[in-house]
Amino acid sequence: MSKRNEGEAPERIGRLSDAVSARAITPRVLQGYEPLSFFALKEQVEDAVDSSARWEAGPVRELLTEAMRRFSGEAPTRSDAWLAPRLHYTLRLTRAEASETSLWNFLGLCLAPDFVQWRWGSGEERRQVRQAARFSGRWDVQCFSRLWWAAELFRDGRNYGPAEVACGNQDVLNTVLRLEMIKHRPAAQALLRLLIREVVRTGRDINAAASVANAAGVTLVYEALAPDELQDADALHEWVQGAGNGPTVQYDRLPQGPNDGSVPQGSSEILMARFESLFEDAPVRGRTRPAAEGGGPGGRRRSDA
Repeated sequence: MSKRNEGEAPERIGRLSDAVSARAITPRVLQGYEPLSFFALKEQVEDAVDSSARWEAGPVRELLTEAMRRFSGEAPTRSDAWLAPRLHYTLRLTRAEASETSLWNFLGLCLAPDFVQWRWGSGEERRQVRQAARFSGRWDVQCFSRLWWAAELFRDGRNYGPAEVACGNQDVLNTVLRLEMIKHRPAAQALLRLLIREVVRTGRDINAAASVANAAGVTLVYEALAPDELQDADALHEWVQGAGNGPTVQYDRLPQGPNDGSVPQGSSEILMARFESLFEDAPVRGRTRPAAEGGGPGGRRRSDA
């Protein structure tokens, strides 16, 4: 992995357009032979939106450095569950701001390209990154965007615990995250409860459960079956604008997100029961059912493959 020059670290979080990013990610960059340099891109970076503390690059950079240090002896995938809620807490954004690819381009190419290599690289020195989209790409693929959005969509109000569970499962991050049903908070929490309560156990299980639940939601209309409550926009705005004023991110315990309202517990339970019922008949590769006992709860066997 290429060494990062601390003297090249940007002080503020800016924006880097998709066009500039595409030109910067050359085959030699992806192969690890040509390091990305903030100085080389600096003149093409759009400045931070304002001078507020939430656009300071230092706290985000320190968090990513700690993630690499903390998980240096483990598979980099293990860092996702730890990093996602802390990145969301540190990088305080509205959903509109988080939808701007130029922000994530800046993080991937200017602030922390070394982290992208560490997390997604291959080879002896983890220098080769197979997908340019890990530096600059779709929201659910880009290295940092996927974690921020996972924390946003799976948190339960200020509680990041569910997001930590979600990001600890690569099938949730790689497949479930992009499903339309996840935009409905009770549905997202209900699906996670299947994991927490071990109704689903394997990657095949969670993919099958999410697939049938997402398909059924087209006709069931989960919003009507299990209504959500409006989130407190004022509380969210206060939290976003309060960057730099609250407690610094804790490395050994989860921070608290915006106090904009928890998911109605009754709605999540209703949907969890519905999803469990749908999962009973979902096709799961490798799962067998004893012929004498049928496919009901008592006769279900799950593959641990």
